[in-house]
Amino acid sequence: MKKMIYKAGVAIVLLVAGCTGNFDELNKDPDGFTNDEFEQDNNLMGTLCGAMLQWGIPAQENSYQVGTNLSADIYSGYMMTGTPFEGNQNNASYALVPGWNEETWNKGYREVMSRVLKVEQFGAKENFPDFYAWSLILKVAAMHRVADYYGPMVYSQYGQGESDNIIPYDSQEDVYDAFFKDLDEAVEILTAAVGGGGDTGKFERFDISTYKKRGFESWIKFANSLRLRLAMRIVKVDGQRAREEAEKAIHQDYGVIEDNRDNLIMVSEGGFRAHPLQIISTEWLDTRMGAPMESYLTGYDDPRIEVYFRTSEEYPGEYKGIRNGIEITAKDVYQGFSAIGTLIDKPEIQWMNAAEVYFLRAEGALRGWNMEGEVQDFYERGIRSSFEQYGLAGSDEYIADTTSKPVPYNDPKNSENDVPEGAPYLSNMTIAWDNGASDEQKLEKIMTQKWLAVYPNGAEAWAEFRRTGYPKLFPVVINNSGGTISTSEFIRRLPFPQSERQNNTAEYEKGVQLLGGTDNGGTRIWWDVRGGNF
Repeated sequence: MKKMIYKAGVAIVLLVAGCTGNFDELNKDPDGFTNDEFEQDNNLMGTLCGAMLQWGIPAQENSYQVGTNLSADIYSGYMMTGTPFEGNQNNASYALVPGWNEETWNKGYREVMSRVLKVEQFGAKENFPDFYAWSLILKVAAMHRVADYYGPMVYSQYGQGESDNIIPYDSQEDVYDAFFKDLDEAVEILTAAVGGGGDTGKFERFDISTYKKRGFESWIKFANSLRLRLAMRIVKVDGQRAREEAEKAIHQDYGVIEDNRDNLIMVSEGGFRAHPLQIISTEWLDTRMGAPMESYLTGYDDPRIEVYFRTSEEYPGEYKGIRNGIEITAKDVYQGFSAIGTLIDKPEIQWMNAAEVYFLRAEGALRGWNMEGEVQDFYERGIRSSFEQYGLAGSDEYIADTTSKPVPYNDPKNSENDVPEGAPYLSNMTIAWDNGASDEQKLEKIMTQKWLAVYPNGAEAWAEFRRTGYPKLFPVVINNSGGTISTSEFIRRLPFPQSERQNNTAEYEKGVQLLGGTDNGGTRIWWDVRGGNF
């Protein structure tokens, strides 16, 4: 892990982005173009949007490690660090490190919201509506991660504060409402552009994704799929709105992602040299397989394990994961456990795949929504799609497996970290669909396979675990939260950045009030409510 110091919070971002009086100075030659060139061929709009593509999921390895890998990747059960950062008093054992916790917040505003504001200030809505629509989609794609980490946040009035030190917070409920409205506007604009027969390839010069040569239709499809993801997130707090938004996504003219050819993946020409996990895992040796992944993938004899992880160097031929929140005395103790697999060898970062969308539709159908299909079919198509994405055979046999279950976890370094047979947090969920199961059991099947399919997107997996309680994960062995986070209920959020408490004090206090609890990792955010899923 390279040392980096991150100082700027929202207040500092807006101090820069809000200085609109000097138009030329604010935007002076950011990417080697003059203002005349910007206006002539969309260079400014494209440059701003293209830069945002590297931050929906951070492509920069230091930012990814601090903001994602040392929090969401661990809390999702996907990975665990074998490095005893901060004397083993770190996020993995709930001793939350302020400098790590603020990274996702800071980068969201500095790298995404500040650029969206510039797009708006340049009059893109009137003069470059397609780029304006693109910026809205990218904004929602990036900032829903921020909302799901922290809860209340600055959104609707970003850049509109009465002074540089008063930057209003919105409730998370209002933020989600704004997300849906932003997607409404973006989809309407791009759909009209396609129907109008205009140039739908304007993004190509700036698009670093697999949609580069695909036109507006692919971005509409992604926006609809993103709407479906967000709709499902709010199902336990606003079921009617969730259903309306989900069905709107499915029934929009261009629908949702249904094929792996439509997966949204960022590629290396954007300037990043590798997937950040490749650097974190194989160069820095700072992340390894999580114990839950070992339990599920080996128990299910899941062929994806060969793509997701590498066999252990210390235990040849075996896959070995590390349990979260354990005592780690030195980096070399667990260094020989399974590193991240070949899926990160290519410099590509996946934002969304077809499998996730099929599992979202499966849950919607389970709830009685019109997803244009049946629950079991969506569930099985999700599994097949995930296998096909990695060129793996055997999906039919896997889907028909009625007996395989996650296996107990054994830590060869310390038996105190073991998860034995019969432990309450060891899942006994099988793979094959069972029409006779309860809705809760069916949901656990869906969420377990969805968790396996969206790997390595730890932020999404952590959010869905908090929402549903699935898949079953292993609690931390050592809880260093000082009583603020329940071991049995797991961590629910990250605290607001210290810079907000210091520089945006009044609105920070409002944010805590909107949160409805103490600003710590044990307080649940708006859509994360206790109780069953039905």
